[in-house]
Amino acid sequence: MLQVQPISVLHFSDPGCPWAYSASPAFATLRWRYRDQLDWRLVLIGLTEDAQQYRDRGYTPERQARGYLNYRRYGMPFATQPKRRVAATSRACRAVVAARLEDPALGDAAFRALQLMQFTTPNVLDDDGDLTAGLRRVNGLDAIATVGRIDDRDVVRAYEADRALARTAEGSPTAFQGKAAASDGPIRYTAPSLVFERDGVRLEAGGFQPIEAYDVVIANLDTSLTRRPAPSDPLEALEEAPLGLVTAEVAEIMRPGTHPADRGATEDALIHAAARGEAVRVPTGDDAVWLAARYARDSDRFLRASSIAAPSGVRPPAAMS
Repeated sequence: MLQVQPISVLHFSDPGCPWAYSASPAFATLRWRYRDQLDWRLVLIGLTEDAQQYRDRGYTPERQARGYLNYRRYGMPFATQPKRRVAATSRACRAVVAARLEDPALGDAAFRALQLMQFTTPNVLDDDGDLTAGLRRVNGLDAIATVGRIDDRDVVRAYEADRALARTAEGSPTAFQGKAAASDGPIRYTAPSLVFERDGVRLEAGGFQPIEAYDVVIANLDTSLTRRPAPSDPLEALEEAPLGLVTAEVAEIMRPGTHPADRGATEDALIHAAARGEAVRVPTGDDAVWLAARYARDSDRFLRASSIAAPSGVRPPAAMS
């Protein structure tokens, strides 16, 4: 592969947004196709600082659970057990920032773990014990220490910088398309929004978009990139995903050309791989996270992290009263 300058990708998102979570198959495909030719930077939006903001908009645990049914069409797993209360996203965002300050890769993994916690378990994003349980999915991350740093000055400062950057969408192509928001004042990027930059050229794909939108943007920035074709075997995708992939993500990665993803055939191939001992299936929401066998040791950790944290007594020291 020729060495090329990677395209920078600003990824505006929030672990509490179901649209952002539903875009995961497209993002998994981008990572497969372009690998390190895309240089991702996660920017946390911080959708809400206080749960009262959601309650004032009429949200209840039942309304949220019913709403998740509408997102299943996009393929990601959702659980519809109503949560014990609605929750703000600020503390979860700061937990991701704390992990990112240790290592950007840990920040990305923490974000993924908290998305799965939010949408496939009854746990909530503003309870420190629940956050600790959710972050136990992440190999190499001290979940208790990470949650214990949520209120540290450097974490708060980095988080506020993310929030400020996310609220610079006024006059942008994202706003032009009607995909920006002003839920708390300044015009902000919605989750998920991607901003691609190379040599002073900036192209935006704001809000929820199909994979083709991102592919068009990348093609217009650099046609010298290596665009890896879809794999013929799901194990090829799983081998490059230590955190695992859900069925829809594998199906999208394997989608040939413009044909629709064949989730049924993909799941059949994954079942066959699991029967041969080459993959492990971890039940998640109404689907599963699939792991390559060499990551099988992580499957117990995934199962523990998917359980209800509140009755488990898991609380970081900073959260103890």
